[in-house]
Amino acid sequence: MSVLVKICGLTEPDGLDAAVEHGTDFAGFVFYPGSPRAIAPEAAADLADALPDEITKVGLFVDPTDDELNAVLQRFRLDLIQLHGNEPPDRVDAVRLEFGLPVMKAIGIATAADVTAAHAYDNHADWLLFDTKPTETDARPGGLGRSFPWQLLQAWRGETPWMLAGGLTPENVERAVAESGAGAVDVSSGVEAAPGVKDPARIAAFLRAAKNARASW
Repeated sequence: MSVLVKICGLTEPDGLDAAVEHGTDFAGFVFYPGSPRAIAPEAAADLADALPDEITKVGLFVDPTDDELNAVLQRFRLDLIQLHGNEPPDRVDAVRLEFGLPVMKAIGIATAADVTAAHAYDNHADWLLFDTKPTETDARPGGLGRSFPWQLLQAWRGETPWMLAGGLTPENVERAVAESGAGAVDVSSGVEAAPGVKDPARIAAFLRAAKNARASW
């Protein structure tokens, strides 16, 4: 079975068209104002009109209130809510219940202790996203373009499906999958020509490499 791929931070047709043409499984839209990839819900809905039904539409939020989630969902019907802030497990439960949608929870990873701590979310979220843990000097909780030691994830023993993110590129995704054992990967800055500007050629190259990747253990 090939690796599943999520192209995140889509903002314009060229990037989305390349993602669809080359076989993305998830299309991600960022609703966090602090990101260079932020998009208005109306614009995301217009863009997503070109998406086949089998591609999962994901909305990324950072510590959203119910009102903030509602404001997007009233304009753009998502398939999956991604929580990329400091949301505790009970908040994940509450969002799933309130909105009737599956939830992906991002977990910052820097050390083995972070992998252990992620078990608190097991069986709360529908997906986990293991991303590079931000430092105190980082302005954003994700989309940092940095990786973490992928082999740390070999210790993960949870039941929840998970994706690997953080500093992935067309050049390193096969090695990342081999070292981490990931069955799904998420990329944003690694397929950009500039912050917030997707490069269709890099999207195509990433999807080719990811679909050929295999775990080595």
